[in-house]
This record gives sequence, structure tokens and C-alpha cells, in this order.
Amino acid sequence: MTDVRQLELRHLTKIYTSKKTSKQALADVSFTLGPGLYGLLGPNGAGKSTMMNIITGNLPATKGQVLWNGKNVLRLGRRFRRVLGYMPQQQNLYDSFTGRQFLLYLATLKEIPRKDAAAEAARVAGLVNLSGELDKRLAAYSGGMKQRLLAAAALLGSPQLLILDEPTAGLDPKERVHLRRVLAAAARQAIVIVCTHVVSDVEHVADEILLLRDGALIDKAPPAQLVETYAPGKGLEDVYLTLFGDEDAPAAGEGGTQAPAGEGETSGEAAP
Repeated sequence: MTDVRQLELRHLTKIYTSKKTSKQALADVSFTLGPGLYGLLGPNGAGKSTMMNIITGNLPATKGQVLWNGKNVLRLGRRFRRVLGYMPQQQNLYDSFTGRQFLLYLATLKEIPRKDAAAEAARVAGLVNLSGELDKRLAAYSGGMKQRLLAAAALLGSPQLLILDEPTAGLDPKERVHLRRVLAAAARQAIVIVCTHVVSDVEHVADEILLLRDGALIDKAPPAQLVETYAPGKGLEDVYLTLFGDEDAPAAGEGGTQAPAGEGETSGEAAP
């Protein structure tokens, strides 16, 4: 792969069909991204997860293409997966593994050379403040610790394209701010896409915000420009409320509503 880093979605469309019904989840979405941090915002059902799953190769598009440096990612295959880091929202982990074993396993899947894997696992664990927890079994991890481990796994190999789905869910305020800084640092060289309902996670670090509703991209601009356009003198959360209203209220930031019981960083129980 070359050092050029460009992600392009070209007329991306996804229609889910069954015998009796069909639903359009993405409607002719097109945009191009270079290195930087991008926030993906929209109400539930807007098509955010569908878009991320198509980009990462977990779901086929009905129409359109995903291009990496001008080449179709489906044709690039493993070459594209080597430069991709993905953090899904679901915490489907192997509870019998230790944190270290989990990272080493994923390092193997990402084709990181065996001689480098241990150091790379230690590096990404340090980025998310898990260095002292790597030899514990995942069954003993709290929900927030599992979330940080998934973030560490996505960062393995310093990916050129990093996609994260609700990365701060279940994190306490300190770890939320820390992860935000880690992602902002990664975005100096990589394309980082953060899908989140916590508007404060992207408001002050995102280069641009992508706004998705009913499968369509309704705007793509820097946060300050969106505020000036949709909520002058206010903030990005007000932009969200102006555009989406009661469709799906954004989650509060550090000073807002706490995560549900069992999801917080201080929980001593593993997430289900």
C-alpha cells in the first residue's frame, strides 16, 4: 500500500430486503476523507452502523463502492484489512483469554510479525491505560476495561484507517477524555472515524462532522461551521437537536448522565 491515505464512498446504497418488505438503510452516500478525525452523528436507524459495516467489509453494499486510495476495497482484500483498525460496539470477547492473549491473538489475525507482536500488544495496552491488567482473564474485566481493550485491539499495527463504534460507552470521564486524546493523536497520520452519541467526544477534536439521517448524508463540515449554520452562538449538541429533534436525543458528556449500572468503569463485574 502507498503512503497516500484517502477513503472514498461513491454512491453507496444499501437496501435490506425480505419476502414482503424492503428498507433502504443507505441512500446514495458519497464523500471523500483524508487524514484527520471525523465524527459520525445521527439518530438511531440513520444508517451509521450499516455504513461502518460496509466500509469494513462485514456487509455487502447493494450499489456503490468503497475506495481506498482509489482502489475498490473488495479487490484489495487482505491488503486493505492490513491497514484497517475496527472497534465494534459489541463486546464479544473470549472470557477465558487474558488481555495479553486477546491482543496477541488479534495481532496474529492482523499479520503483525510474531517477533513484534508482544511489544505491539504492550504498546497499545499502554495507550489505553491497561498495562497493569493484561494478565487478568477477561471474565474479571469490567465493562469499561473491555471497552478499552477493544480500543487497544483496533490500534494494533498503527492502522491508516481507524473506525470506532461508540468507543467511549461505559468509560468513566477520565478514561473518556484520555481515549479522545489518543484518537486525536492517531488522526495526525490516519483517517479516524468515530461513531458516537456522546457529542462532546467529537465536538472539540473532530476536523469534520458527518451528519446522517434516514440513510442520507445531510451535511459534512467542521463543527464550528455546522454550529454557525444550524445553531448560531450555541454548540454542536444544539445542532444535533435542531436537525434531529426528538428522533434520538444525544448522550450527555462528562458532566451528564451516568452510564447504566454494570457498564461503568468502576463496576467490578464483567459486561454480559
